[in-house]
Amino acid sequence: MFELVVQLAQISLLTGIAAWLATGVYDNVVHPDNNEVFTAQVMAMARMKDEYPEQFANVAHRAITSRAVQKLAFRFVVIAEGLACLVLWVGVAMLVLALFGAAEPGPARAVALLGATLFTSVWAGFLVVGNYFCYWFCHEAGQNTHYQMTLWGIGVMVFLVATS
Repeated sequence: MFELVVQLAQISLLTGIAAWLATGVYDNVVHPDNNEVFTAQVMAMARMKDEYPEQFANVAHRAITSRAVQKLAFRFVVIAEGLACLVLWVGVAMLVLALFGAAEPGPARAVALLGATLFTSVWAGFLVVGNYFCYWFCHEAGQNTHYQMTLWGIGVMVFLVATS
């Protein structure tokens, strides 16, 4: 009984992050301006320049104002999110198959862990790159979301490993 509940919990947790990320990927593909504009603002350090000019002067050399580079960076993020999303859904499918005995649980959890690692890496990447662009000055909500998603991914990873 316990093993069944663990498997159901693993499926539920992985489905949660897969569905959350799928929504984000969908929006980034169908409505890219909703996020791309903010990615460009962070990379250009535009808000920091306006609101904290003295601090901006210290790190202004980090700003990337090329629209081509900003758009390329955004596309890279969407591709990374898409890859993570794909692996997450494959992991969900494999865990469901394992639940019914149609797949081995070990490989299913390995793929699930890989998906959760990719999910977590996307958000940790935002934290690292955002830190480089000093986004804590004017994009606190974005930074908080990135922390929360990183922690959510870590939690899923720990649960997958601890219950294997």
